[in-house]
Amino acid sequence: MSTHELYTIPAELSTWDVEMAGASRFTWEYDDGRDRMLALYQKGKDKQWDSVKRIDWGIEVDPYDVLGIPDQAIAIYNTPLWHRMSDQQRKEVRRHGASWQFSQFLHGEQGAMICSARIVESVPDLDSKFYAATQTMDEARHAETYARFIKEKIGIAYPINPSLKSLLDDTLRDSRWDMPYLGMQVLIEGLALAAFGVMRDITNKPLPKQILAYVMQDEARHVAFGRMALRDYYKNLTDAERREREDFVIEGCYLMRDRLRGVEQWENLGLSPQEVQEALTATDESQYFQLFRSLLFSRIVPCVKDIGLWSERLQKAYADMGVLDMAGQNLDALMRQDEEIAEKLDAERFAAEEAERAEEVATTVALGSGEDPAEG
Repeated sequence: MSTHELYTIPAELSTWDVEMAGASRFTWEYDDGRDRMLALYQKGKDKQWDSVKRIDWGIEVDPYDVLGIPDQAIAIYNTPLWHRMSDQQRKEVRRHGASWQFSQFLHGEQGAMICSARIVESVPDLDSKFYAATQTMDEARHAETYARFIKEKIGIAYPINPSLKSLLDDTLRDSRWDMPYLGMQVLIEGLALAAFGVMRDITNKPLPKQILAYVMQDEARHVAFGRMALRDYYKNLTDAERREREDFVIEGCYLMRDRLRGVEQWENLGLSPQEVQEALTATDESQYFQLFRSLLFSRIVPCVKDIGLWSERLQKAYADMGVLDMAGQNLDALMRQDEEIAEKLDAERFAAEEAERAEEVATTVALGSGEDPAEG
């Protein structure tokens, strides 16, 4: 089945061509690079995994209850619009909400794959090229995983959100080598990582929890890569260069904030224009959504501060968005937690599977010897 058959609204049938400027940079310096960058590169090699083998694709998923979250977490819950809906319409709200969210994850991962390949091409340092090459493989695996999840478990998909597309376009068209880092590693990946984390922590469904935890284990390294490279480079920016990058961050954060409203999913549910506006108003006023949106900036704001973009006007923009207090988040602690959760999930899964196999073997041996398995 073609992916285009799954899209709820028409997507572009042709490829999306982004004309990219800038240079492909070779370096003839093959001596050792920065220790921390090379350590991250080694970790990137060590932590490669196969989504076909590591994820238990046999787990059933209810497409109308993908994450198992309560109705109270839906932005329009308990509004007049919600009360006018039938049970089937409410089920569709849940299904389309999950489809829209995971579709944007999928498109973002393809964008990350292209941006990391762009970094390999344009960054001047060999150690950065090494790490970005491992990230390109990571992002390919993530896109593969989300595509399979949407196709096999949800059954409908959404095209790329215009705000996400706009930020990707701005990121890839810029000729400066650091912009794919700033646009993708800091903004798009930072927001996605926080979104993955919120969903990983609230879902009680084993398959999406596995996917989100394992993807986050990789993404923690990617954000660390962006921080490391940009922090070194941005120390030497002129005031004018720093201002240009802060302008990019401010515009990009507003785009990401507006993207979260998910206009397309409401427009595609058969609602009237007035009802679509009701849904968007309810979304903007929802305490759950406001908390969710605030949490989604928990990775971006401290990262922006950490790399040295922290002027008064940038702080004012974050205050306007209601996310300035996120600057105090400990990124290193969050990244360690992301890795530990994935490792713990693996340990629990494989211990349970080992126990089941041991029980099967014991039962088989007992049957072969004529013993009662219950007594063994």
